[in-house]
Amino acid sequence: MGDNSGQSATSGAIRAFRSRDFRLYQTARLTAIIGAEAQSVAVAWYIYQLTHSAAMLGFTGLALFVPGLFFMLPAGHAADRYDRRRLILMCYVLQAVASTTLFWLAFDGTHHVGWVYAVLAVIGTSRAFSGPASSALVPQLVPKDHFVNAVTWGATTYQFANVAGPAVGGLLFVLPLGGRMSALHGAPLVFLFTIACMLTFLTLIASLRVRPGVADKREFTLQTLFAGLHYVRANRLLLGSISLDLFAVFLGGAVSLMPIFASEILHGDPLALGLLRAAPSVGAMTTSLTLAFRPIKRQAGKRMLVCVGIFGAATVLFGLSRSMALSLIALFLIGASDMVSVVIRGSLLQLATPPEMRGRVSAVNWLFIGASNEFGEFESGMTAHWWGAVRAVVIGGIGSLMVTGSCSALFPALRRADTLTAESLLAATAPQSSQEPVT
Repeated sequence: MGDNSGQSATSGAIRAFRSRDFRLYQTARLTAIIGAEAQSVAVAWYIYQLTHSAAMLGFTGLALFVPGLFFMLPAGHAADRYDRRRLILMCYVLQAVASTTLFWLAFDGTHHVGWVYAVLAVIGTSRAFSGPASSALVPQLVPKDHFVNAVTWGATTYQFANVAGPAVGGLLFVLPLGGRMSALHGAPLVFLFTIACMLTFLTLIASLRVRPGVADKREFTLQTLFAGLHYVRANRLLLGSISLDLFAVFLGGAVSLMPIFASEILHGDPLALGLLRAAPSVGAMTTSLTLAFRPIKRQAGKRMLVCVGIFGAATVLFGLSRSMALSLIALFLIGASDMVSVVIRGSLLQLATPPEMRGRVSAVNWLFIGASNEFGEFESGMTAHWWGAVRAVVIGGIGSLMVTGSCSALFPALRRADTLTAESLLAATAPQSSQEPVT
């Protein structure tokens, strides 16, 4: 009897993987993210070897992010109007070409860093279009009652690849090669690995048999372009969840300041920095696996608010800590609590949005995520410059706690969100979303 119940629990925890297309998609996604993260390590080392400038390293993130500001809304419209699988294939063909260009630049030994930034801008443009399409594709791969489980495993896949990718990139970068292969040493070898990952991704995505989605066949106009923004603004549940993540992460992000804490606050070495960088991902992976076996069934909105509050409190704890052990615990809690928010927000985003609007709403979410991450790092750096690293992190954590309280008061629909099902969430948001047109 106990064995059967254990098997049933395990089967329920992996129910999204019963869908052939979801298995293929997650395998493809894992491969692509590992390749992209490995490539990011090689790009950073390559640019630093060319320039020996920390500022030039900072421009790599900017080159990837800026295209999203210009193309994210058109990308959302494209994800709703055209076949999402084909759109993803086109985007990753472009990324494979970009990685091939990076390989030739590194293999040829070019010293013109501007070409690298140009290629990164191309990759950023491709990601701007593939991001909303990828997010909106997932509901077409699994039955409705498996979707939350699919979001949970998608987050787990991302966290695992986010840890493994840089490690693979670092190992390949320093891998000794002799004879004729010596010309591939360093960045060229990593870029070849990324190209192989992209080709594997394209092969797997091309083999998907995606269920037809509801497409918006209206022509491209300003109304259809901004329909996602209008829908999010009118839907208090979505607006509250996205705003909560934007401002909490914007204020509470401490990742960019970890080198300062590792060396000056905790008096550690590069190994200490590596442990600090890994701790949030370990917390996130632990939580995502837990949620796969023990999914959130009730009071999703309250749980999200509580976990963002824990995120802010753990950020304050990290800022005040002078102990490596306590700092690692705080960062573990930061990653763990943020993962609960990621799973709930990802579920709300797709389940509380009509199928024909998912691409444009996903584009708005991607834009908010980019703003919170990229500009959050900028905000952390500037406040650390003005007030010092410890005060910057502590004040940011307190700010996250204040944002949590404000969102709880300003967005009661978020606080009342209960079960993560399309029927309950669409019913809960229908009065707000119907107050004004979405096109």
